[in-house]
Amino acid sequence: MPDAVLRYGEQELELTSHSGTEGDTGVDIGKLRSELGLVTIDRGFANTAEGLSAVTYINGEEGILRYRGYPIEQLAEKSDFLEVAYLLQYGELPTKTEYEEYEDAITRHTLLREDMKYLFEAFPHNAHPMQILASATSALATYYPDALDPLDEEAVDLSARRLIAKTPTMMAWSYKYSVHQPYVYPDNSLDYSSNFLKMMFSVPAEEYVVDPVVANALTMLLILHADHGQNCSSSAVRLVGSGHANIFSSISAGIHALSGPLHGGANQAVLEMLDMIVSEGGDTSQFVKRAKDKNDPFRLMGFGHRVYKNFDPRARIIKKAAEEVLDALGVDDPLLEVAMELEQVALNDDYFVERRLYPNVDFYSGIIYRAMGFPTDMFTVLFAMGRLPGWISQWRELSADPQAKIFRPRQLYVGPETRDYVPIDER
Repeated sequence: MPDAVLRYGEQELELTSHSGTEGDTGVDIGKLRSELGLVTIDRGFANTAEGLSAVTYINGEEGILRYRGYPIEQLAEKSDFLEVAYLLQYGELPTKTEYEEYEDAITRHTLLREDMKYLFEAFPHNAHPMQILASATSALATYYPDALDPLDEEAVDLSARRLIAKTPTMMAWSYKYSVHQPYVYPDNSLDYSSNFLKMMFSVPAEEYVVDPVVANALTMLLILHADHGQNCSSSAVRLVGSGHANIFSSISAGIHALSGPLHGGANQAVLEMLDMIVSEGGDTSQFVKRAKDKNDPFRLMGFGHRVYKNFDPRARIIKKAAEEVLDALGVDDPLLEVAMELEQVALNDDYFVERRLYPNVDFYSGIIYRAMGFPTDMFTVLFAMGRLPGWISQWRELSADPQAKIFRPRQLYVGPETRDYVPIDER
């Protein structure tokens, strides 16, 4: 017996279904066009599962996020970033021996080729670091042509480790170039987050000691951003990878997708909004009123989520961390007070409750980044640094799928019907 039957006029199509370990059941419509001459219309692919995945489970209605079955709350509290990166790629938490080998491999690939400096210096000093990061990531393919074959598992593994190792260095060097400071080389005696912070904020003339509060908070934020299913940027990575493009080019596409304000740029937009509210007196009520006015273009940034119809589980963790980090660093940021006032509005005002407009992961992350000393235009780059293991895992999963096909969505043509060409003198 078929799982479902679709009737269209006098025709019928028997459909089979696939049930996930948890969550949704998918109906296979692969024969819809060949059998019935129909295609589906699904704006933004909100109801379309491109394929099967074992990487991340999200339940937006209940506010659940798990990497390979592990709750995000446990990973954020107990794990570290490289362990999560290993988990996402290989499906299991590493043993002590596996972790030490993986960490050592990452550490030994942190250096960039010296002539990559010329790439950074080809950009204007005020270039956005997301565009520089995307270009530098794509350029890595020219330095490592020995590891570009997407069907060579050993080559892919080496490329993935190079990416995770070198991305913090590329990010830090793009920042140093923008502020006219000397590049700082990696320090392989430090852990992943501490090494990045030293490359970002140290200068050759002074000793720099990494604050463990800052390093631990950064690690937690990277874990929270490590994967989120097939979102805009992950879909871009998989789309490019479906054509067997190399992993560097595919990840570069994901960075570009993340750069948009509707995706990774949202945390920067939140901070700019909070800055505006504070600069205009800090009265949140007038901005809440404006947000409710459908004729006013103003919107409260950082509220609501495409997937979560409940509280974003990552937002709960980040809110607590924001309070702890600012307290530990002795930072009295008026933006945090405004953010907490807006959150209370969202939790108690009928307008927000009915529409399920709860604070999302972007709402508090920018406040923490600012307290750590990161400039606003680096926020989305930090998001990319965290999301990197997820992109790699999504790309590798698609590449290893024997049923994978090159992505080729359909469109429903609504343009002019056939018409004859008219010479230019007669138009």
